[in-house]
Amino acid sequence: METNRDDFIIAIRSAFLKKGTKQRFSLIVLLFFSITILVLGKYNFKGIVFLKTALNEIVYRSSFIISAPENFIKNTYKLTISHINLYEDHKKLKRDFKVLQAENFNNNFIISENKMLKSKIDDILDSSSEILAKVLLDKQSPFLKSVIVNRGSKDGVKLGMAVLDGEFLIGKVVEVNFRTARVLLLSDLNSKVPVSIEPNSVQSILTGTGEKFGRLQYTQLDNIILNEGDQIYSSGSGGIFKSGIPIGKINLIDESNESYVKFHSDFTQLRLVKIVLYENVN
Repeated sequence: METNRDDFIIAIRSAFLKKGTKQRFSLIVLLFFSITILVLGKYNFKGIVFLKTALNEIVYRSSFIISAPENFIKNTYKLTISHINLYEDHKKLKRDFKVLQAENFNNNFIISENKMLKSKIDDILDSSSEILAKVLLDKQSPFLKSVIVNRGSKDGVKLGMAVLDGEFLIGKVVEVNFRTARVLLLSDLNSKVPVSIEPNSVQSILTGTGEKFGRLQYTQLDNIILNEGDQIYSSGSGGIFKSGIPIGKINLIDESNESYVKFHSDFTQLRLVKIVLYENVN
């Protein structure tokens, strides 16, 4: 039994020695092969040059294929992060632009009024209440434009109150229920709002057309020259709205000298609105 175990151990050692010999032989052959290629490559043998080119091509192609999935994941991740950041920046810039646009409109109106030295005794001073409301439903026919909001007499809503989208005038309350109210938009055919056209403080009436734009009528001055880009504000005449609320701008003057107004707000995208009550100066 002891002899058999010794023979087994000797056999294992012999196998390891044979394996080590083979490994050393393989390393020696690989080293010799590499040196041979380097030496022969200096003398520009065509076969060696072709072999080096083939080996380089295999290495480069293999590296490209192996790194392709990793590069794809990295590039996709970077592109996704960049897109998310760009979208957030775009939303922030839109919000900031609307605020600055409203402030600019108000400043232009104040400057124009100061130049004209206008003192409106029966104008409307300021809001005594402001109610935030959510648009529930659009009640639209081909020509009638109105929306239903989730505030009513229970919340202090009254007939004739002005309705704003942010800082822009969009209509007035024409029907009040206990928990809801109907708002007539400026684009409705029945809508008629006294407005001031700046920078020349021309008084006019803005009427709805049933479309996404309004039309100016009954300007106070004959042969007055209006220009595309002139800004439209509420004039405060009639005691309905406060003066100086931005509404839109003249977007088109046709061949018959009809002036059409593009509203600052998109009435098809209304979600939250402000219902405001203005008080007359006593």
